[in-house]
Formats: sequence, structure tokens, C-alpha cells
Amino acid sequence: MSAFRTGRAARTGQYLALLAYLVFLAFPFLWLVSTAFKPARELGSLHPAWIPEDPTLDNFRQAFGEQPLLRAAGNSLLAALAAALIAVLVATPLAWVIARRRSRLGTAATGWVVVSQAFPFVLVIIPLFLVLKNLHLINTLGGLVLVYVVWALPFALWMLIGYVRAVPAELEEAAAVDGAGRLRTLVSVTAPLLAPGIVATALFAFITAWNEFFFALVLLKTPEKQTLPVVLTHFLGAEGVADLGPLAAAAFLATLPSLVIFAIIQKRITGGMLAGAVKS
Repeated sequence: MSAFRTGRAARTGQYLALLAYLVFLAFPFLWLVSTAFKPARELGSLHPAWIPEDPTLDNFRQAFGEQPLLRAAGNSLLAALAAALIAVLVATPLAWVIARRRSRLGTAATGWVVVSQAFPFVLVIIPLFLVLKNLHLINTLGGLVLVYVVWALPFALWMLIGYVRAVPAELEEAAAVDGAGRLRTLVSVTAPLLAPGIVATALFAFITAWNEFFFALVLLKTPEKQTLPVVLTHFLGAEGVADLGPLAAAAFLATLPSLVIFAIIQKRITGGMLAGAVKS
């Protein structure tokens, strides 16, 4: 009986901790939404309220009137989609090779993941800028996509290696016995079971590229090429004073794609995992 009570208390504690964590994560977003719909007089109030007393869309109208948000969002979308697609196409076969052939290559790849994620942006931006300058890719979305792919590839590779190792090698061996080559085995046998991992990896690469600011700020010079995170900084005045209402409205719109994409595919990720488990 005491063990049952201890287990129930532990589960209750876990649920409370999870609830507290969710509240911690939701607080900035909820406050952002509240600010986006507040009129100017409420934004300057000494006693701000959670729910706007007089909700308005003026902040959204002002945001779109002051800055080219649609064009910037299009640039961000193009760069993020291209980076996610290329990262997945490159990482999937590499992950399969590393997972199926245990060698020094796998150890070196793991070390690459750790080292690449440890380097801060500021240490690599100068050599990266020089390389892209020699390739004539400065101030181009192609150059920015290349940077995003290189930056996302180590973690994408690490994610997919785990998914590949979860797929029984016996399935690939059976396909080889039936006469399938390596490429056909990867495409017809392994890739369908890797669908949840591929989707999760693509989502990671997309969100990373969509939210990235530093590389876009340094590499893109003309306003026509700038991405959405860079354009959001234009709502700050010369002395760092933020135009709070339009900034909150634009930032709220910038967070929607990530939320919508995750809401759409999260059921498919879970369903794909279960389907892969049944197939295995």
C-alpha cells in the first residue's frame, strides 16, 4: 500500500513539474499575443493586464505599413524550406552508412556533431564570410541556405543515425537476398520506416533556419533579401526604444508558421513511429 502511495505521489509530482514547465514556456507567448492586440494607451499603462480591455488590430496594420513583412516572410520561408530539404537529402544516406557500418567514420561523425554545436556563431562568421565572398554568395539567399544546411547537418545526422539504428538490419538483409541493391534497399525498405525521423529532422532544420538571425544579419545587405528576424529589428528606434505594439504583432505572426507546422505533423510523427514499430 505504501509503495502504491509512493508511486502515485511520484506521478503527481511529475505532472506538477510538467505543468509548471508548460506554464513557463507558455508565458512569453501568451504575453506576446496579449501585447499584440493592446492599443497604445494600454501598452503605456503602469498596471498592465493580461487580457486587453479594448482589443485592436491597429498594431498589425501599423506593422505591415511600416515594414515589408510579407517579402521578408517569403525570404525566410524560401531559405528555411530549402535548408530543410537539402539537409534531409544529405543526412539520410550518410546516417544510413554510418549506422550500418560501424567504423572510425561513425566516431568521427559523432565528434563532428559535438564540436560543431560547441562553436559559437561569432567565432565562425569571419572565415565563413570570406569563403562565401570568394564564392560570390554574399547577399544571396543561396549563400544563406548553404550556411543553414552546414549548420543544421551535424544535428540532423545525429538524429537520423538513431532512427536508422532502430530499424532492424534483418529487413535490409532480406531485401539484399531478394536482389535489391543498396540504393533500392535504402529507398524502398529503410526510408519508409525512417519517415518519422525524417519529418522530425526536417522540422528541426526548418525551425532553426526560420528563427535564425545572426547569419542573416551579417550575410544579407540589401533590404530586398532580408529575412523576417532581421526585419523585426527595424521596429527598434535609434536609441533602442521599441515600437512595442507593432513589434509584438510582427513577432506573433513570425511564430505562427512553426506552431502551425508542428500542429499539423505531430500526429503524423507519432503515427509513423507506431507504424514503424509494427512493421519491425
